[in-house]
Amino acid sequence: MSAGELAALLETWEPVIGLEVHVQLATESKAFSPSATAFGAEPNSLTDPTVLGLPGALPSFNVKALELALRLGVATGSKIRAKCRFARKHYFYPDLPKGYQISQYDEPLCEDGAIEMFVDGQRKKVRLQRIHLEEDAGKNTHHGTTSLVDLNRAGVPLCEVVTLPDLHSAEDAAEYMRALHRLVRYLGVSEGDMEKGQMRCDANVSVRRRGEDRLGTRTELKNINSFRFVQRAIEHEIARQIRLIEDGGAVERETRLWDAEAGSSQPMRSKEEIADYRYFPDPDLPPLAVDGPTMRQVITSMPELPVPKLERFVREYGLAFDDAATLTGERELAEYLDAAVRAAGDGALARPIASFMLTELLRVLDGRPIATSPVTPVGLAELMGLVVSEVISGKIAKDVFATMCKTGESARFIVERDDLRQISDEAVLRPLCEQIIADNPRQAGQYRSGKDNLLGFFVGQLMKATQGKANPSLSAELMKKLLG
Repeated sequence: MSAGELAALLETWEPVIGLEVHVQLATESKAFSPSATAFGAEPNSLTDPTVLGLPGALPSFNVKALELALRLGVATGSKIRAKCRFARKHYFYPDLPKGYQISQYDEPLCEDGAIEMFVDGQRKKVRLQRIHLEEDAGKNTHHGTTSLVDLNRAGVPLCEVVTLPDLHSAEDAAEYMRALHRLVRYLGVSEGDMEKGQMRCDANVSVRRRGEDRLGTRTELKNINSFRFVQRAIEHEIARQIRLIEDGGAVERETRLWDAEAGSSQPMRSKEEIADYRYFPDPDLPPLAVDGPTMRQVITSMPELPVPKLERFVREYGLAFDDAATLTGERELAEYLDAAVRAAGDGALARPIASFMLTELLRVLDGRPIATSPVTPVGLAELMGLVVSEVISGKIAKDVFATMCKTGESARFIVERDDLRQISDEAVLRPLCEQIIADNPRQAGQYRSGKDNLLGFFVGQLMKATQGKANPSLSAELMKKLLG
């Protein structure tokens, strides 16, 4: 279905969307056993008696997972239980060797928080029902009539982040995913690598006629692993449900599997009810207590969060919203800008530094992390200081930056060594301007007859004659004066 066709349907129908996102916590070992969580190991090489559910093996909770979950709880303004409990969630799949998953049910760690994001430049909150701890299952792969089970992921610690049905478009759902992804990376809670399964989304989707309060029957789209697929899958499901209802059918409560290659979903199984899981408190795990020292340590170690940081960049640095959004997309990139502005010692340099980062620095990095930058924040601050003080031009700054990347030399050293100082002496520039005008009488006549855009031609000729060292603003002013 085209975007236009879907938009026409949504004039009558309102989607209601809630997301359940599984975030892998950045621990080195599993939630309840010492096996490693490394990605890419040989199948079934990261297991142990506890993961395999062997008789006599007992779980022991990974306290690091608690610290990371608490960071996410604090960042989302959630209510955090001083004491919570693990439960057994029973279902029988080949990738769940114990026959149950250790999760949390009626006593989750965190409740009633919110994820903040921007929609069309406006700050918006998506309310959370809960954030709870649990372990992951293994992975099934299917090859024709043969299915294989890899239990390396079994027991990996997760936070499940569950929203209320606050989302009403596929675009907002995808933006929520980006906001959560950015947040967990800022906090160091997770690497959030969706290709490695470190962040996976289940989407609960229903539709109702606009103006109605009652929710429609919802379906669950399972294990979506990219922002683009989240949007496509939800759009497809919204259209499928509307068409089904308008054709006289009824939406069934079921779990559906999204096929990204086919661009469609297929029924997976009927949706389980809570009673089907037969939850009960795990008798092998004591209640989980969150003490005062642990909470204080978590709170004092919190970084500035992405949304307040973006607003600060707009407010204090004077950046355009889209530029601030790009520069706060990764915590390290935002911290590089802050460090460069501090090194410059002048907030007025924030905008030129940010602009240079967005163009030249990101181009040089070509997708690599900012930690690999060949130029330090101090070095970039010095370079931009030379531009703003008109020691060098913006064009020369790009050449100096390229040399800095290759040699590691400072901007000031390169400028002095290669005699790149900008020419801002009118006495030096005037005879050059006069000669250029004399050498181009036809263009001079056209300029004087009203073709003002030819001023750029004359300034360009002067730049060529001075190897880019002429002061651009002085050059333009002087050319205007001499051309009359």
